[in-house]
Amino acid sequence: MSFAIFDLDQTLLPYDTQVLFCNHVLKKHPLRRTYLGLFGPAALIRATALIDTRKLKRVFLSYLHGMRRTELDALVESFVEHDVMPSLYPEVLAEVRRHQAAGRTLILNSASPAFYVKAIADRLGFHHSFGTSVRITDPMPRFPEIDGTNNKYEAKLKAMRHLMPTDLSLPLPGAWAYSDSKADLPLLRFVENPVTIHPDPFLKAIAEHEEWPILTPPRPHPTRAAYHRDCAFQALGLFTVPRQPAPASA
Repeated sequence: MSFAIFDLDQTLLPYDTQVLFCNHVLKKHPLRRTYLGLFGPAALIRATALIDTRKLKRVFLSYLHGMRRTELDALVESFVEHDVMPSLYPEVLAEVRRHQAAGRTLILNSASPAFYVKAIADRLGFHHSFGTSVRITDPMPRFPEIDGTNNKYEAKLKAMRHLMPTDLSLPLPGAWAYSDSKADLPLLRFVENPVTIHPDPFLKAIAEHEEWPILTPPRPHPTRAAYHRDCAFQALGLFTVPRQPAPASA
């Protein structure tokens, strides 16, 4: 069995899906912008390292406070279809389809909340998905619980270890991994064929030194500053996703 493992945010598409999903919710429920009264101070405290990323993620998700499970499920479905699918990098989606045609086991492995990571994986025809396990209750609490750790760095490897051969040898022969971030160096070094997508400067230097492929598909924000501007608009529910036909299913 061979594997193709994909990160999600800024790998399959040019956005951070955590703020992109927030944007999707706020466009339909503008009054939920009040979450910023909690998240803004928490983000400032995070900058001083007094709270960790896991706790900050819980505060950020307060925009879901009081939402019923059925409504959340409907929002996830519309988010995947209307925001995610039209935003996918065609070049990276072609890699997904190539691995599918080759019969590889496809894994979507992300730090984003698992409740929509799975929906994206299912829509694209992935065999498995892993994300940060946000506990879904009916209704949602002010600060949703996170079961386990933030699915990042080495946690991604632990999450999918049960799928791997028992006689594991590294790098994993015939396996591929795709990511944009230095946070995924453990994942990229785990496989025989690492591929980077618009890598950050640290990862780009490693990729060039190791002669890993670097893919640079066109993206809607030409600079890092423009990317952060888009994130700010998304956090406010003021971002409009560029519209193009959604790619076909597997």
